[in-house]
Amino acid sequence: MRNSSAIRTALVGASALLLATTFSATASAEPNPDSRVEQLSADQLPAELVEAITRDLKISPQEYLDRAAKAQELGAYAASFKSERPGDYAGSWMSLDGQPVVAVTTTEAARVAASDGFRTHVAPVSADSLEKALADANGWIAALPGDIAMAINSASIDVLNNRVVIDVANSPVGKALDLPTLLENTKIRLSPDGGGAVDSRPLGGDTYITSTGPIRETATDNISVCSFGFNAVDNQNNALNISAGHCNPAQGAPSPVYLPNRANVDDSVQVGNFAQSSVGRDAAALDYSVIKFNKAGVDAGLNRPSVRGASGTTLEITGTARPVVGAPICKSGQTSSFTCGIVSADHVESQLVVADGDSRTVRGFYGTACTLAGDSGGAIVTGTLALGITSGSNSSGVPSCNEANLVLATSGGTSNLGIPVDDITKAADAASGGGVGSGIRVRTVN
Repeated sequence: MRNSSAIRTALVGASALLLATTFSATASAEPNPDSRVEQLSADQLPAELVEAITRDLKISPQEYLDRAAKAQELGAYAASFKSERPGDYAGSWMSLDGQPVVAVTTTEAARVAASDGFRTHVAPVSADSLEKALADANGWIAALPGDIAMAINSASIDVLNNRVVIDVANSPVGKALDLPTLLENTKIRLSPDGGGAVDSRPLGGDTYITSTGPIRETATDNISVCSFGFNAVDNQNNALNISAGHCNPAQGAPSPVYLPNRANVDDSVQVGNFAQSSVGRDAAALDYSVIKFNKAGVDAGLNRPSVRGASGTTLEITGTARPVVGAPICKSGQTSSFTCGIVSADHVESQLVVADGDSRTVRGFYGTACTLAGDSGGAIVTGTLALGITSGSNSSGVPSCNEANLVLATSGGTSNLGIPVDDITKAADAASGGGVGSGIRVRTVN
Protein backbone atom coordinates (compact mmCIF):
# COMPACT_ATOMS: atom_id res chain seq x y z
CA MET A 1 0.00 0.00 0.00
CA ARG A 2 2.95 2.35 -0.20
CA ASN A 3 3.33 3.99 -3.58
CA SER A 4 5.84 1.46 -4.85
CA SER A 5 5.86 -1.83 -6.76
CA ALA A 6 8.17 -3.43 -4.20
CA ILE A 7 5.34 -4.90 -2.17
CA ARG A 8 2.08 -6.62 -3.03
CA THR A 9 -0.78 -7.27 -0.64
CA ALA A 10 -3.13 -10.17 -1.45
CA LEU A 11 -6.52 -9.08 -0.14
CA VAL A 12 -10.08 -9.71 -1.25
CA GLY A 13 -13.49 -8.09 -0.82
CA ALA A 14 -14.98 -10.00 2.09
CA SER A 15 -17.84 -7.68 2.96
CA ALA A 16 -20.62 -9.15 0.81
CA LEU A 17 -20.42 -12.61 2.34
CA LEU A 18 -19.90 -11.31 5.84
CA LEU A 19 -22.97 -9.09 5.70
CA ALA A 20 -25.34 -11.73 4.33
CA THR A 21 -27.03 -12.93 7.50
CA THR A 22 -30.08 -12.59 9.69
CA PHE A 23 -30.20 -11.68 13.33
CA SER A 24 -32.37 -12.83 16.21
CA ALA A 25 -33.73 -10.02 18.37
CA THR A 26 -33.82 -9.48 22.09
CA ALA A 27 -33.71 -6.33 24.18
CA SER A 28 -30.88 -3.90 23.42
CA ALA A 29 -28.02 -3.89 25.90
CA GLU A 30 -27.71 -1.18 28.47
CA PRO A 31 -24.19 0.33 28.54
CA ASN A 32 -21.85 -1.08 31.14
CA PRO A 33 -20.49 1.90 33.13
CA ASP A 34 -17.09 0.18 33.37
CA SER A 35 -16.77 -0.10 29.58
CA ARG A 36 -17.89 3.39 28.56
CA VAL A 37 -15.63 5.29 26.18
CA GLU A 38 -14.99 9.02 25.94
CA GLN A 39 -15.63 10.62 22.58
CA LEU A 40 -16.27 14.04 21.14
CA SER A 41 -19.90 15.08 20.85
CA ALA A 42 -21.61 14.99 17.47
CA ASP A 43 -21.63 18.77 17.17
CA GLN A 44 -17.82 18.83 17.58
CA LEU A 45 -17.23 16.71 14.47
CA PRO A 46 -16.07 18.61 11.37
CA ALA A 47 -18.55 19.11 8.57
CA GLU A 48 -16.44 17.05 6.15
CA LEU A 49 -16.42 14.06 8.53
CA VAL A 50 -20.18 14.39 8.95
CA GLU A 51 -20.47 14.36 5.16
CA ALA A 52 -18.34 11.18 4.91
CA ILE A 53 -20.40 9.43 7.61
CA THR A 54 -23.75 10.26 6.03
CA ARG A 55 -22.48 9.48 2.52
CA ASP A 56 -20.69 6.18 3.21
CA LEU A 57 -22.53 4.81 6.24
CA LYS A 58 -25.99 6.33 5.68
CA ILE A 59 -26.37 7.12 9.40
CA SER A 60 -26.29 10.28 11.50
CA PRO A 61 -23.12 11.51 13.24
CA GLN A 62 -24.67 10.73 16.63
CA GLU A 63 -25.53 7.20 15.52
CA TYR A 64 -21.94 6.81 14.27
CA LEU A 65 -20.60 7.74 17.72
CA ASP A 66 -23.21 5.61 19.50
CA ARG A 67 -22.45 2.53 17.41
CA ALA A 68 -18.70 2.95 17.94
CA ALA A 69 -19.27 3.12 21.71
CA LYS A 70 -21.63 0.11 21.67
CA ALA A 71 -19.04 -1.88 19.74
CA GLN A 72 -16.46 -1.28 22.45
CA GLU A 73 -18.93 -2.27 25.17
CA LEU A 74 -19.65 -5.44 23.18
CA GLY A 75 -15.94 -6.14 22.81
CA ALA A 76 -15.39 -5.92 26.56
CA TYR A 77 -18.43 -8.10 27.29
CA ALA A 78 -17.41 -10.68 24.66
CA ALA A 79 -13.87 -10.98 26.07
CA SER A 80 -15.27 -11.63 29.55
CA PHE A 81 -17.94 -14.05 28.26
CA LYS A 82 -15.38 -16.04 26.26
CA SER A 83 -13.03 -16.23 29.24
CA GLU A 84 -15.78 -17.58 31.49
CA ARG A 85 -17.50 -19.84 28.92
CA PRO A 86 -14.98 -20.68 26.16
CA GLY A 87 -16.99 -23.60 24.78
CA ASP A 88 -20.18 -21.54 24.58
CA TYR A 89 -18.84 -18.40 22.88
CA ALA A 90 -19.04 -18.37 19.05
CA GLY A 91 -18.28 -14.74 18.20
CA SER A 92 -19.83 -11.29 18.35
CA TRP A 93 -20.62 -8.43 16.00
CA MET A 94 -22.63 -5.29 15.43
CA SER A 95 -25.79 -5.92 13.40
CA LEU A 96 -26.73 -3.86 10.36
CA ASP A 97 -29.06 -1.77 12.51
CA GLY A 98 -26.26 -1.01 14.98
CA GLN A 99 -27.15 -3.43 17.77
CA PRO A 100 -24.59 -5.69 19.55
CA VAL A 101 -24.97 -9.45 18.96
CA VAL A 102 -23.38 -12.34 20.87
CA ALA A 103 -23.20 -15.75 19.15
CA VAL A 104 -23.32 -18.81 21.39
CA THR A 105 -23.37 -22.58 20.96
CA THR A 106 -26.04 -23.48 23.55
CA THR A 107 -29.49 -22.23 24.43
CA GLU A 108 -28.45 -21.89 28.07
CA ALA A 109 -25.61 -19.53 27.08
CA ALA A 110 -28.09 -17.63 24.89
CA ARG A 111 -30.29 -17.06 27.93
CA VAL A 112 -27.30 -15.66 29.85
CA ALA A 113 -26.31 -13.23 27.10
CA ALA A 114 -29.94 -12.21 26.55
CA SER A 115 -30.41 -11.56 30.27
CA ASP A 116 -27.38 -9.25 30.08
CA GLY A 117 -29.23 -7.28 27.39
CA PHE A 118 -27.63 -8.54 24.17
CA ARG A 119 -29.11 -9.93 21.02
CA THR A 120 -28.14 -13.57 20.61
CA HIS A 121 -27.48 -15.93 17.73
CA VAL A 122 -27.03 -19.70 18.15
CA ALA A 123 -24.18 -21.18 16.09
CA PRO A 124 -22.77 -24.73 15.94
CA VAL A 125 -19.03 -24.00 16.30
CA SER A 126 -17.29 -22.18 19.17
CA ALA A 127 -14.81 -19.36 18.57
CA ASP A 128 -12.01 -21.49 20.04
CA SER A 129 -12.77 -24.24 17.50
CA LEU A 130 -12.77 -21.72 14.66
CA GLU A 131 -9.42 -20.34 15.80
CA LYS A 132 -8.01 -23.89 15.81
CA ALA A 133 -9.43 -24.45 12.34
CA LEU A 134 -7.76 -21.23 11.16
CA ALA A 135 -4.42 -22.36 12.63
CA ASP A 136 -4.81 -25.75 10.89
CA ALA A 137 -5.60 -24.03 7.61
CA ASN A 138 -2.51 -21.82 7.86
CA GLY A 139 -0.41 -24.87 8.68
CA TRP A 140 -1.68 -26.55 5.53
CA ILE A 141 -1.00 -23.41 3.46
CA ALA A 142 2.55 -23.10 4.85
CA ALA A 143 3.33 -26.68 3.78
CA LEU A 144 2.20 -26.16 0.16
CA PRO A 145 4.78 -25.62 -2.61
CA GLY A 146 5.48 -21.92 -3.12
CA ASP A 147 3.87 -21.63 -6.56
CA ILE A 148 0.65 -23.18 -5.24
CA ALA A 149 0.63 -21.19 -1.97
CA MET A 150 0.86 -17.97 -4.00
CA ALA A 151 -2.66 -18.67 -5.31
CA ILE A 152 -4.03 -18.30 -1.76
CA ASN A 153 -4.90 -14.72 -0.86
CA SER A 154 -5.89 -15.06 2.77
CA ALA A 155 -7.56 -17.15 5.46
CA SER A 156 -9.97 -15.56 7.90
CA ILE A 157 -12.70 -16.34 10.40
CA ASP A 158 -16.14 -15.49 9.01
CA VAL A 159 -17.81 -14.97 12.37
CA LEU A 160 -21.27 -14.25 10.92
CA ASN A 161 -21.40 -17.55 9.03
CA ASN A 162 -19.48 -19.44 11.75
CA ARG A 163 -16.69 -20.81 9.58
CA VAL A 164 -13.18 -20.25 8.26
CA VAL A 165 -12.92 -18.92 4.70
CA ILE A 166 -9.86 -19.41 2.49
CA ASP A 167 -9.78 -16.97 -0.43
CA VAL A 168 -7.92 -18.23 -3.49
CA ALA A 169 -7.27 -16.65 -6.87
CA ASN A 170 -9.73 -17.49 -9.64
CA SER A 171 -7.00 -19.19 -11.65
CA PRO A 172 -6.30 -22.77 -12.84
CA VAL A 173 -4.14 -23.38 -9.77
CA GLY A 174 -6.71 -21.85 -7.43
CA LYS A 175 -9.58 -23.83 -8.93
CA ALA A 176 -7.60 -27.07 -8.57
CA LEU A 177 -7.03 -26.67 -4.83
CA ASP A 178 -8.80 -29.24 -2.66
CA LEU A 179 -9.12 -28.88 1.09
CA PRO A 180 -7.85 -31.80 3.18
CA THR A 181 -10.63 -33.59 5.04
CA LEU A 182 -8.97 -32.68 8.35
CA LEU A 183 -9.83 -29.00 7.84
CA GLU A 184 -13.27 -28.80 9.41
CA ASN A 185 -15.61 -25.79 9.24
CA THR A 186 -13.57 -24.37 6.35
CA LYS A 187 -14.69 -23.14 2.94
CA ILE A 188 -12.70 -22.15 -0.16
CA ARG A 189 -13.93 -19.05 -1.99
CA LEU A 190 -12.64 -17.97 -5.40
CA SER A 191 -11.83 -14.27 -5.80
CA PRO A 192 -10.85 -12.09 -8.78
CA ASP A 193 -7.17 -12.03 -9.45
CA GLY A 194 -11.97 14.83 12.14
CA GLY A 195 -13.29 17.59 15.01
CA GLY A 196 -11.49 20.91 14.65
CA ALA A 197 -10.45 23.71 12.37
CA VAL A 198 -8.38 23.35 9.22
CA ASP A 199 -4.71 22.95 10.16
CA SER A 200 -1.84 23.21 7.68
CA ARG A 201 0.55 21.35 9.98
CA PRO A 202 1.04 17.59 9.38
CA LEU A 203 -1.37 15.15 11.04
CA GLY A 204 -2.03 11.43 11.10
CA GLY A 205 -3.14 10.38 7.61
CA ASP A 206 -0.86 12.92 5.92
CA THR A 207 2.01 12.14 3.56
CA TYR A 208 5.54 11.15 4.43
CA ILE A 209 8.28 9.92 2.13
CA THR A 210 11.19 7.66 2.91
CA SER A 211 14.24 6.09 1.30
CA THR A 212 17.13 3.84 2.30
CA GLY A 213 19.50 6.81 2.48
CA PRO A 214 19.62 10.60 2.23
CA ILE A 215 16.86 11.90 -0.01
CA ARG A 216 19.25 13.98 -2.13
CA GLU A 217 21.19 10.82 -3.04
CA THR A 218 18.12 8.74 -3.89
CA ALA A 219 16.59 8.33 -7.34
CA THR A 220 12.95 9.39 -7.51
CA ASP A 221 11.69 5.88 -8.30
CA ASN A 222 13.34 4.61 -5.08
CA ILE A 223 11.43 7.04 -2.86
CA SER A 224 8.43 5.48 -1.14
CA VAL A 225 5.23 7.32 -0.21
CA CYS A 226 3.18 6.36 2.86
CA SER A 227 0.81 7.92 5.41
CA PHE A 228 1.41 8.83 9.02
CA GLY A 229 -0.72 6.86 11.47
CA PHE A 230 -1.37 7.79 15.08
CA ASN A 231 0.98 10.06 16.98
CA ALA A 232 2.23 8.34 20.12
CA VAL A 233 4.51 8.84 23.12
CA ASP A 234 6.56 6.61 25.43
CA ASN A 235 7.60 6.88 29.08
CA GLN A 236 10.65 8.92 28.05
CA ASN A 237 8.38 11.48 26.38
CA ASN A 238 9.71 10.66 22.91
CA ALA A 239 7.46 11.90 20.10
CA LEU A 240 6.48 8.85 18.01
CA ASN A 241 4.14 7.79 15.23
CA ILE A 242 2.64 4.36 14.63
CA SER A 243 2.57 3.46 10.94
CA ALA A 244 3.00 0.42 8.64
CA GLY A 245 6.12 -1.77 8.80
CA HIS A 246 6.33 -2.37 5.06
CA CYS A 247 6.77 1.40 4.59
CA ASN A 248 10.35 1.08 5.89
CA PRO A 249 12.40 0.47 2.72
CA ALA A 250 15.20 -1.20 4.72
CA GLN A 251 13.74 -3.54 7.32
CA GLY A 252 15.64 -3.40 10.60
CA ALA A 253 17.41 -0.16 9.65
CA PRO A 254 16.59 3.40 10.82
CA SER A 255 15.54 4.66 7.38
CA PRO A 256 14.95 8.42 7.33
CA VAL A 257 11.42 9.85 7.23
CA TYR A 258 10.71 13.18 5.50
CA LEU A 259 7.91 15.68 5.13
CA PRO A 260 7.82 16.09 1.34
CA ASN A 261 8.63 19.37 -0.34
CA ARG A 262 6.43 18.93 -3.39
CA ALA A 263 8.18 21.72 -5.30
CA ASN A 264 11.64 20.23 -4.76
CA VAL A 265 11.87 16.76 -3.22
CA ASP A 266 15.59 17.21 -2.51
CA ASP A 267 14.68 19.96 -0.03
CA SER A 268 12.28 17.76 1.95
CA VAL A 269 12.70 18.08 5.73
CA GLN A 270 13.78 15.01 7.67
CA VAL A 271 11.47 14.71 10.67
CA GLY A 272 12.73 11.41 12.11
CA ASN A 273 13.64 7.79 11.48
CA PHE A 274 12.05 4.37 11.69
CA ALA A 275 12.91 3.24 15.22
CA GLN A 276 11.15 -0.12 14.82
CA SER A 277 9.56 -1.95 11.91
CA SER A 278 8.25 -5.45 11.38
CA VAL A 279 6.35 -7.21 8.62
CA GLY A 280 5.05 -10.53 9.91
CA ARG A 281 8.30 -11.22 11.76
CA ASP A 282 7.20 -10.63 15.35
CA ALA A 283 5.27 -13.22 17.36
CA ALA A 284 2.01 -11.38 16.72
CA ALA A 285 2.62 -11.37 12.91
CA LEU A 286 1.94 -7.66 12.57
CA ASP A 287 2.78 -5.12 9.86
CA TYR A 288 3.80 -2.09 11.89
CA SER A 289 6.46 0.55 12.41
CA VAL A 290 7.32 3.10 15.06
CA ILE A 291 8.70 6.37 13.74
CA LYS A 292 10.74 8.44 16.21
CA PHE A 293 10.51 12.15 15.49
CA ASN A 294 13.40 14.57 15.84
CA LYS A 295 13.11 18.24 16.85
CA ALA A 296 12.02 19.18 13.33
CA GLY A 297 9.16 16.69 13.60
CA VAL A 298 8.04 18.05 16.95
CA ASP A 299 8.35 21.62 15.70
CA ALA A 300 6.18 20.65 12.72
CA GLY A 301 3.42 19.61 15.14
CA LEU A 302 3.75 15.83 14.95
CA ASN A 303 3.18 15.45 18.68
CA ARG A 304 -0.56 16.12 18.74
CA PRO A 305 -3.48 13.65 19.22
CA SER A 306 -5.04 14.37 15.84
CA VAL A 307 -5.63 12.81 12.43
CA ARG A 308 -6.57 14.40 9.13
CA GLY A 309 -10.18 14.46 7.97
CA ALA A 310 -11.54 15.61 4.62
CA SER A 311 -10.64 19.04 3.21
CA GLY A 312 -7.89 19.63 5.76
CA THR A 313 -9.99 19.32 8.94
CA THR A 314 -8.73 17.59 12.06
CA LEU A 315 -10.21 14.87 14.25
CA GLU A 316 -8.98 14.61 17.85
CA ILE A 317 -8.40 11.13 19.25
CA THR A 318 -9.99 10.35 22.62
CA GLY A 319 -8.87 6.74 23.22
CA THR A 320 -8.21 3.36 21.58
CA ALA A 321 -10.54 0.59 20.44
CA ARG A 322 -10.56 -3.04 19.37
CA PRO A 323 -12.03 -4.32 16.05
CA VAL A 324 -15.62 -5.59 16.37
CA VAL A 325 -17.49 -6.95 13.35
CA GLY A 326 -20.07 -4.44 12.16
CA ALA A 327 -18.53 -1.47 13.99
CA PRO A 328 -18.38 1.72 11.90
CA ILE A 329 -14.91 2.88 10.83
CA CYS A 330 -13.30 5.70 8.87
CA LYS A 331 -9.76 5.73 7.54
CA SER A 332 -7.45 8.64 6.88
CA GLY A 333 -4.83 8.33 4.15
CA GLN A 334 -2.79 10.66 1.97
CA THR A 335 -4.23 9.28 -1.30
CA SER A 336 -7.94 8.71 -0.72
CA SER A 337 -8.36 11.04 2.27
CA PHE A 338 -11.24 10.18 4.62
CA THR A 339 -13.48 7.25 3.67
CA CYS A 340 -15.81 5.21 5.84
CA GLY A 341 -17.14 1.66 6.11
CA ILE A 342 -17.48 -1.08 8.72
CA VAL A 343 -15.33 -3.83 10.23
CA SER A 344 -16.16 -6.89 8.10
CA ALA A 345 -13.88 -9.43 9.81
CA ASP A 346 -12.07 -9.09 13.13
CA HIS A 347 -9.57 -11.93 12.71
CA VAL A 348 -7.73 -12.15 9.37
CA GLU A 349 -4.43 -13.69 8.33
CA SER A 350 -3.19 -12.47 4.95
CA GLN A 351 -0.06 -13.05 2.90
CA LEU A 352 2.19 -10.03 2.27
CA VAL A 353 4.91 -10.37 -0.36
CA VAL A 354 7.88 -8.10 0.33
CA ALA A 355 10.64 -6.75 -1.92
CA ASP A 356 12.88 -9.83 -1.68
CA GLY A 357 10.00 -12.09 -2.75
CA ASP A 358 9.45 -13.50 0.72
CA SER A 359 5.81 -14.15 1.62
CA ARG A 360 4.85 -13.37 5.21
CA THR A 361 1.69 -13.95 7.18
CA VAL A 362 0.22 -10.76 8.63
CA ARG A 363 -2.65 -10.71 11.13
CA GLY A 364 -5.25 -7.98 11.39
CA PHE A 365 -8.86 -7.14 10.57
CA TYR A 366 -10.84 -6.34 7.44
CA GLY A 367 -12.77 -3.14 6.83
CA THR A 368 -14.81 -1.89 3.88
CA ALA A 369 -13.49 1.70 3.70
CA CYS A 370 -11.97 2.42 0.29
CA THR A 371 -8.16 2.43 0.50
CA LEU A 372 -5.66 3.22 -2.27
CA ALA A 373 -1.91 3.01 -2.89
CA GLY A 374 -0.06 5.45 -0.62
CA ASP A 375 -2.63 5.13 2.19
CA SER A 376 -0.45 2.54 3.97
CA GLY A 377 0.27 3.39 7.57
CA GLY A 378 -2.67 5.79 7.77
CA ALA A 379 -5.04 5.97 10.73
CA ILE A 380 -8.25 3.93 11.05
CA VAL A 381 -10.75 5.23 13.63
CA THR A 382 -14.07 4.10 15.03
CA GLY A 383 -15.93 7.07 16.44
CA THR A 384 -13.11 9.23 17.81
CA LEU A 385 -11.13 6.18 18.96
CA ALA A 386 -7.89 4.89 17.41
CA LEU A 387 -8.59 1.43 15.98
CA GLY A 388 -5.67 0.52 13.70
CA ILE A 389 -3.39 1.44 10.82
CA THR A 390 -3.77 0.57 7.14
CA SER A 391 -1.65 -2.32 5.87
CA GLY A 392 -3.13 -3.09 2.45
CA SER A 393 -6.26 -3.43 0.33
CA ASN A 394 -7.76 -5.05 -2.74
CA SER A 395 -7.94 -1.67 -4.51
CA SER A 396 -4.34 -0.48 -4.25
CA GLY A 397 -3.89 -0.47 -8.02
CA VAL A 398 -7.01 1.56 -8.74
CA PRO A 399 -6.68 5.34 -9.33
CA SER A 400 -9.80 6.45 -7.42
CA CYS A 401 -12.40 5.22 -4.95
CA ASN A 402 -15.17 5.82 -7.50
CA GLU A 403 -13.47 3.43 -9.91
CA ALA A 404 -12.66 0.96 -7.11
CA ASN A 405 -16.31 0.83 -6.07
CA LEU A 406 -17.42 0.21 -9.66
CA VAL A 407 -14.78 -2.41 -10.48
CA LEU A 408 -15.15 -4.35 -7.23
CA ALA A 409 -18.92 -4.07 -6.79
CA THR A 410 -19.59 -7.52 -8.25
CA SER A 411 -17.00 -9.24 -6.04
CA GLY A 412 -17.93 -7.84 -2.64
CA GLY A 413 -16.66 -4.27 -2.84
CA THR A 414 -13.54 -2.67 -1.40
CA SER A 415 -11.75 -4.36 1.48
CA ASN A 416 -8.81 -3.05 3.48
CA LEU A 417 -6.52 -4.81 5.94
CA GLY A 418 -6.02 -2.99 9.24
CA ILE A 419 -3.56 -3.78 12.03
CA PRO A 420 -5.06 -3.25 15.53
CA VAL A 421 -3.33 -0.36 17.28
CA ASP A 422 -3.49 -2.01 20.72
CA ASP A 423 -1.64 -5.06 19.31
CA ILE A 424 0.99 -2.74 17.82
CA THR A 425 1.72 -0.90 21.07
CA LYS A 426 2.09 -4.22 22.91
CA ALA A 427 4.45 -5.59 20.26
CA ALA A 428 6.46 -2.37 20.14
CA ASP A 429 6.86 -2.43 23.92
CA ALA A 430 8.06 -6.04 23.79
CA ALA A 431 10.50 -5.30 20.95
CA SER A 432 12.02 -2.16 22.53
CA GLY A 433 15.17 -0.73 20.95
CA GLY A 434 15.68 2.03 18.40
CA GLY A 435 15.98 4.65 21.10
CA VAL A 436 12.33 4.15 22.07
CA GLY A 437 11.28 3.67 25.68
CA SER A 438 8.55 1.46 27.12
CA GLY A 439 4.94 2.35 27.78
CA ILE A 440 4.21 3.34 24.17
CA ARG A 441 0.69 4.71 23.89
CA VAL A 442 -1.41 6.61 21.39
CA ARG A 443 -1.70 10.30 22.13
CA THR A 444 -5.23 11.34 23.15
CA VAL A 445 -6.84 14.59 24.14
CA ASN A 446 -7.46 13.29 27.69
